[in-house]
Amino acid sequence: MATGVASSAGEARTPVDQDSQGNSADLPAISGRVKWFDATRGFGFLVSDDIEGDVLLHFSVLREHGRRSVPEGATMEVVPVRLERGLQAKRVLSIDLSSALPQPPRSAIPGAERADRRALTEAAGEFEPVEVKWFNRVRGYGFLKRPDAAGGEDVFVHMETVRQAQVPELEPGQQLSARIAPSDKGLTAVEIRATGFSE
Repeated sequence: MATGVASSAGEARTPVDQDSQGNSADLPAISGRVKWFDATRGFGFLVSDDIEGDVLLHFSVLREHGRRSVPEGATMEVVPVRLERGLQAKRVLSIDLSSALPQPPRSAIPGAERADRRALTEAAGEFEPVEVKWFNRVRGYGFLKRPDAAGGEDVFVHMETVRQAQVPELEPGQQLSARIAPSDKGLTAVEIRATGFSE
């Protein structure tokens, strides 16, 4: 069961299967910073002054630390291996979230957008069940999905809505409740709240 890795420039192909690392020699532990991590795809990259080239970080090595993703800017100590097409973290020794990039302040949202959000809130219905389809923190938005029995439509969700709900992370398949309003770009979640987490 073999798949590829990414180049040192950070252009992702398919992450390497963890079992394929058995024939690769471990390198000394390094400290690095999370360049980016896509929870939907399940991988991202570290950059480190200790080694040349980006280090592929697969979500499977985060499991023993009770995580499925890590925020951009977090500092990590990992044991890398050098594979045919790049570096990959084989084991995570520590994760320091204190260096993660801060979220932008709410005041950064333009006044016109805030006014639009107020109008959408007034037009929104009651809370209804939805499921996270995907969410990208770097882009600042993602999509939820209504249950198939309710139409199965995609629902846009903005980072500001997630921040106001104080939901730390959105993972694909996570169950939420949302107030949804129609907009000129389709359905938009104007308020969400956590109702549980997917396994």
